[in-house]
Amino acid sequence: MDLYTLGIDVGSTASKCVILKNGKDIAAKSLIDVGAGTSGPARAIEAVLQNAGMTREQLAFTLATGYGRNSLDGIADKQMSELSCHARGAEFCFPGVRTVIDIGGQDVKVLHLENGTMVNFQMNDKCTAGTGRFLNVMARVLEVRVQELAMLGSLSTRRVEISSTCTVFAESEVISQLSMGTDKKDIIAGIHRSVAHRVTGLVRRVGLQMPVAMTGGVAQNAGVVQALAAELGCDILTSPLTQYNGALGAALFAHQIAAKRQTQS
Repeated sequence: MDLYTLGIDVGSTASKCVILKNGKDIAAKSLIDVGAGTSGPARAIEAVLQNAGMTREQLAFTLATGYGRNSLDGIADKQMSELSCHARGAEFCFPGVRTVIDIGGQDVKVLHLENGTMVNFQMNDKCTAGTGRFLNVMARVLEVRVQELAMLGSLSTRRVEISSTCTVFAESEVISQLSMGTDKKDIIAGIHRSVAHRVTGLVRRVGLQMPVAMTGGVAQNAGVVQALAAELGCDILTSPLTQYNGALGAALFAHQIAAKRQTQS
């Protein structure tokens, strides 16, 4: 009998769900662009069940992770640290990966994996510098959509440095550059390098081990990925599942628990 498990990742800015079939195949996924403290998690669960054509009763086990995982008491069978789930999801997407850089809406995590298990990590959750929120603020100041940043930054023809790692000071720097008539494309490329420089500091503290993969919403920005690869001096793996990494890891842990229960019964 097929075993279906649900992983839910309640982030600060988005809610993601993945339903796994037999711990191997993704049966369905969903993403709602609002996170903890909103209707996002409930809407993401409803959407993933609809996408899979399933009911909650057909799920063998549900596991929640992420910033707002504790808000799912009574919905999820278990909660687990996002660090463990991100490590598990990354190993699934990138077998043998050693360094995982996860840039989410409000934090940056760098994980060191050995044989698929996290053995060390560094995390910046005290400051929005280098996060998705940082890029959203910069896009708003530049009056462009955050989805356009990578394309616009790739057209840069002159190196402009955004030296501040603090969101507030970086915002002032960008406004100052705009007032001097600096091309937005050059400013954006500078912002991408600023993010890469900030994240590199965390990577160095963990210790760079290859292969390196990047997950989280910011991994969709090719400009940041390229700037980080240049700063670290190595290739960086990405996946179309980048935003679902935590939810995927949660679904994998859920399958492990459900399969053990099935064996014991």
